[in-house]
Amino acid sequence: MKELLEQIAKSLVDNPEEVSVNEVEGEQSLILELRVSEDDMGKVIGKQGRIAKAIRVVMKAAAIKENKRVVVEIIQ
Repeated sequence: MKELLEQIAKSLVDNPEEVSVNEVEGEQSLILELRVSEDDMGKVIGKQGRIAKAIRVVMKAAAIKENKRVVVEIIQ
């Protein structure tokens, strides 16, 4: 899961070396904290949050296959 989110984020940004994903495992859910450089924040969020929403949809679809619940947080 972490690798998938990292790959998606790196393909969107100008500074892929500054992309990091932190995984926090809960009892029933998995929280993925995505960090990118400040310059790339707009590229990851998109207009009116459309790209961020699309990333969350893809991650939820991948999580369903593993019977998990995923929350993607984009952190500055």
